[in-house]
This record gives sequence, structure tokens and C-alpha cells, in this order.
Amino acid sequence: MNSSQIHTPDTSQQALMGYHELLGMQVVEWQQDRAVVELTIEPKHLNRSGNVHGGVLASMLDSALSLAGLHCDVPGNIRRGMTLSLTTTFVGPARQGVLRATGSVRGGGQKTYMSSGEIVDEQGNLVAMGEGSFRRRSGSESPEGFAENNPEDSSE
Repeated sequence: MNSSQIHTPDTSQQALMGYHELLGMQVVEWQQDRAVVELTIEPKHLNRSGNVHGGVLASMLDSALSLAGLHCDVPGNIRRGMTLSLTTTFVGPARQGVLRATGSVRGGGQKTYMSSGEIVDEQGNLVAMGEGSFRRRSGSESPEGFAENNPEDSSE
């Protein structure tokens, strides 16, 4: 894809949900079949050993991998999904700086899709990798998504 097809969220959309805000995650790149989430390491992210807690890393992977299959170019529309399974492998420690999680869709269909990805630190060192299966919620199968205030989506 060329750069004109890459959607970079504006500042108001960088934290796409309250959980992203809570952890300090920001979506820095989002396009069809790919999402990139970043997090600046703070003391609240560290475990007792001074490394980023595995739950933070798993959350970053879950967000990047699921968002990769939920991109929508239509202004005012969204796509929603849920995680069916997530496998995370922790490879190396991270203590400071910015972490970058990249997720890519690897296969699937209209409802269920599979993604994989990794987290690297500022030096490009691999910190964690993961893969998962995700399901697009009703109305989210189409790349056009649905209007964000769609009352029919509340059934799931």
C-alpha cells in the first residue's frame, strides 16, 4: 500500500477506548490488515523486577492484532470485534522508552480472522510476539462498517 492509503488517526482518536487511555497506548498507524500501537513505558507498567509487566505486553498485542482486522475508511463508521484466542510469547525484557506493537491480518473470512504480530523496543529488539483469532461483530463484516451510534449493535 502506498502512503495515501495509510490512515493515521488524529489526536482525538489515538486512544480508541478507555482501556487504551488507562495504559497509555496510542494507535499510531491503522490501515487495512495492519495496525501499530505504541506505549511509552512508565513506572506503572513495570513488575517487581523492573520490567514491563507481561499483562501490558499482552494488552498491546491484543489491541494491535485485533485492530488490524477492524479498519474502516468511511468517516463516522466503525467496525467492532472480539478476541477469541490470544497466544503471547515473551522474548526479552523492556524497562524504558517506547514500545511498538505491530499487528497484521494473516487469514480468515468475513467474520473470523487470524492475526500475528510483535512488539519491539526503540532499538528494534524483539520483546514479545503473538498470534490470535478474532471475530468481527454483527455489522462489522463489511470494510465499510456501520454508523457508530447504531442501536442494533448493542445486542452482542
